[in-house]
Amino acid sequence: MLVSCNGAPNKPKHTDQQLNDQTEKAFKTDSLIVYKSDNLIIHRLSDHIYQHISFLNTNDFGRVACNGMLVVYENEAIVFDTPTDDESSQELINYVSKKLNGNIRAVVPTHFHGDCVGGLETFLKDNISAYASNKTIELLGVKGKEFSKPLNGFADSLTLNIGSKKAYVEYYGEGHTKDNVIAYFPQDNTIFGGCLIKEVGAAKGYLGDANVMAWSNTVRKIKQKYPTAKMVIPGHGIAGGIELLDYTVKLFD
Repeated sequence: MLVSCNGAPNKPKHTDQQLNDQTEKAFKTDSLIVYKSDNLIIHRLSDHIYQHISFLNTNDFGRVACNGMLVVYENEAIVFDTPTDDESSQELINYVSKKLNGNIRAVVPTHFHGDCVGGLETFLKDNISAYASNKTIELLGVKGKEFSKPLNGFADSLTLNIGSKKAYVEYYGEGHTKDNVIAYFPQDNTIFGGCLIKEVGAAKGYLGDANVMAWSNTVRKIKQKYPTAKMVIPGHGIAGGIELLDYTVKLFD
């Protein structure tokens, strides 16, 4: 069984109050909820950027809200990190196709943990191309995780077309895991940091696969590449700006 970034998953069971509590904590107040169910919440953060949140119960950290990023441009979409299970992933696919009239052309997990790949099989069954770093594919194999279709591997960087624009996936070094990558969409100057990046005020979280000695330097490289990023989305918690990179560096220094 794959762990999430905050511990080992159990089957989540939601209540309305829990869902509301997680929603209040997980999003910027000036963003817009465009979809909400017991399994999935979607926030629109900018013209082309959505934050999807699904939920995972963990042994060590309780009920955890897990972020992913959805980029939509000219009726095409890319998903970075799947929702945590098949049901919530199907809801996201349905939202893009039915509400946004969009076509998901790719899904990319940012590392091998369960909160990034928990719903990957649902995307594959819908004939959506899945991309992952060679390191991620290797670590999934070590964990015995198999999928019905092969994942498209890449070394340290990947460029994906979305409409007339491009999105970038890049590896800067070890941190939360050996394989953690980030995504960047220039049109909205937005970084999806996944679990490599912490929300301001967060604890260090699950470190079972981490390289804590390398973590800060890895994030410094990201800030050097994107010093004026407008928005940064972490793997868990509240999106913000470049201060999330600064906080993560300080946390692991």
